[in-house]
Amino acid sequence: MIRQIHIIDFKAFSTLRNLRCAPLTLLTGVNSTGKSTVLQALLLLRQSAQQGLLQQGKLALNGDLAQLGTAKDVLNERSDGEKLELGLSLVDDTQAHWVFAYDQAADVLAVSGALPEPNVFDQPLFDDRFHYLCADRLGPRTHFEKSEYQVREHRQIGARGEYAAHYLAIFGDKPQPTAVHRAHRSAPSRKLRDLVETWLSVISPGVRLRLTPIDGSDVVQLSFAFAASHEVSSYYRPTNVGFGLTYTLPILVALLGAAPGHLVLLENPEAHLHPRGQAQLGRLLALCAADGVQVIVETHSDHVLNGIRLAVHSQELIPEQLAVHYFERAETRDGATLHVVTTPKIDRTGRFDRWPDGFFDEWERSLDALLGEPVQTTQE
Repeated sequence: MIRQIHIIDFKAFSTLRNLRCAPLTLLTGVNSTGKSTVLQALLLLRQSAQQGLLQQGKLALNGDLAQLGTAKDVLNERSDGEKLELGLSLVDDTQAHWVFAYDQAADVLAVSGALPEPNVFDQPLFDDRFHYLCADRLGPRTHFEKSEYQVREHRQIGARGEYAAHYLAIFGDKPQPTAVHRAHRSAPSRKLRDLVETWLSVISPGVRLRLTPIDGSDVVQLSFAFAASHEVSSYYRPTNVGFGLTYTLPILVALLGAAPGHLVLLENPEAHLHPRGQAQLGRLLALCAADGVQVIVETHSDHVLNGIRLAVHSQELIPEQLAVHYFERAETRDGATLHVVTTPKIDRTGRFDRWPDGFFDEWERSLDALLGEPVQTTQE
């Protein structure tokens, strides 16, 4: 498990040391304040290892998980232009630190200095105990790809969720004995398919799934039905039921299929979901962390946050298992812009010890405006 992340002279940060990672870590804040920088640091390390480069002391800026251009594109603007650094502190006290020499035109950077011990590559970030779902997930379509290599051999669902339907078709009957907290009481069993369908129904009431691998092809057909009382509707193509179900399915597959010790990275899991569904998804994130899965989430949703806070309030997640970081820009005395991180602490009631300005406070601002005196306008 990752305990801390360290970033020097990479993208938004000239210096970011000791960013705490808990079993559940939320990265929040307005746009372009550094949240993606943290995720991309992890993704660059993983894709470089997957390409066999990081083991040789090289960092690939472009690959399947991140496409960032050349070193000139990722160097922090306040840097002296000599190097950039990425580092991890792990739960077993392993330290992994890479210093890469700056070469502005290069898209593969070489380590300047010593390499970490090889055992760092035994961590989930670098093996098959990892899932990453980007914000640009696949929307509704009539068929979804199959990949025997990615799904059967490496248990991956793809960064855009493109193999989630195939994954569920293959492993849907596999019991999830470690899904202790995640096993919703309404689920008929702990089989992955039953867990996914039950949580999907919690997020969007009454949903039923059908997965049909097409013989002689490289695709899986996905369809949805809706149950009410004792009746179930016809099954519909994803293109006829809206974005939310298709966008959420890979997230549920990743979260419910993960075992203790796995690492899941998510961008904007709330996309295309009703506020109630977002809150339920927040609770599921908390339950995954309680089951020993490390989850790092970038989110703009106060509903996701409140779902997590309610899980803490209900003692489904203890405060020490949660880290919430609020990213913002600040101006120095000389007029320069810095990216800073504030970390409010949560107590056992689900309340934070501080509420930074701009930290999920737009509802209160709007309510204050609505309760105030109306603005008088003059019509000509």
